[in-house]
Amino acid sequence: MLDPAVASLLAAAFTLLFAAAALHKLRAPRRFAEVFTAYRILPPALAPLAVLVPLLELSLAVALLMIRARHTAAAMGALLLGLYAAAIALNLARGRRELSCGCGGPNDRRPIAPWMVVRNVLLAAGLAALLLPQGTRAFEAADVLTVGAGTAVAALLYMSLDQLLARVAPRGALLRGTP
Repeated sequence: MLDPAVASLLAAAFTLLFAAAALHKLRAPRRFAEVFTAYRILPPALAPLAVLVPLLELSLAVALLMIRARHTAAAMGALLLGLYAAAIALNLARGRRELSCGCGGPNDRRPIAPWMVVRNVLLAAGLAALLLPQGTRAFEAADVLTVGAGTAVAALLYMSLDQLLARVAPRGALLRGTP
C-alpha cells in the first residue's frame, strides 16, 4: 500500500516535471520540432506530430493532480518516459551521440548520453509507483508540509543531479547549431 502523502508527493513532483518539460517545448516549438525530427524515430511526414508532445506532457501534469485520473496519467507518463529512454537508446546504438537531448529547453544543446536512458527509466519506475494501491488514511497538516517540502526537495535534487551528470558524464563535443 502506498501512503496517501507519498502518492501526493509523487504526483506533485511529476506534475512539476511534466509541466516544466512542456513549457520548455512550447517556448520554442520550431526548435523542439527540429530536435524531434532529428531523432529519426518517425517518418519525416509525421514530423508535425511534434506539436502533440508538449500538449501530452501538459495534459499529464494536470491529470496527475486529479485523483480520479492519476492512475491513468501515471501509466501514460511512465510509458512516455520509457519511450523517451528508448528513443535515446536507439540513437545511441545508431552511433548518433551528438543529437540534442531536447530535455533542457530551447537553448540547451547537450548531446544525448547513456545516463539519460537510465534517468528516464528510473523516472518511469518512480512514476509507476503511483499504480500501487493507496491507503485511505486522512490527510493531516504534517502531510501537507511533507508534500510541499518533499516536492521542492525532489525538484532541487533532480535539477542538481541533471546538471552534475551533464557536466561529469562522458560526452562528445558541445553541440553548435541544429542537429
